Amino acid sequence: MSTGMYQSPMEVAVYQLHNFSISFFSSLLGGDVVSVKLDNSASGASVVAIDNKIEQAMDLVKNHLMYAVREEVEVLKEQIKELLEKNSQLERENSLLKTLASPEQLEKFQSRLPTEVLCPEEQSPGAAAPAQRSGGSAV
Repeated sequence: MSTGMYQSPMEVAVYQLHNFSISFFSSLLGGDVVSVKLDNSASGASVVAIDNKIEQAMDLVKNHLMYAVREEVEVLKEQIKELLEKNSQLERENSLLKTLASPEQLEKFQSRLPTEVLCPEEQSPGAAAPAQRSGGSAV
């Protein structure tokens, strides 16, 4: 890289930054590296062109990231759906077991449970709130 045509360290830094940005985004997106030369005789058009290329590359990166996020959201929605179904099944199973258990069995089981499980209303309101939610999804 020849930087002999620049008179100040700031001009050299701008030249290097623009070349790095374009090279980085081009390599990130799998395209050819765009070569841009800045010189003192060129108007601001080359800087505008560079800014446009950088903006286009950033838009592409943003689109790729948005796609990845949407994909991850779909996976998480599916996991939430599966967990809600499993939770519902376990609640039905628990209810059935409670109805089939004798009072002696229930008393023996409750004596083994920690007090936090037996008295959820004594917990902080924020901690009890998730257990009171309905089966609907907020997503």
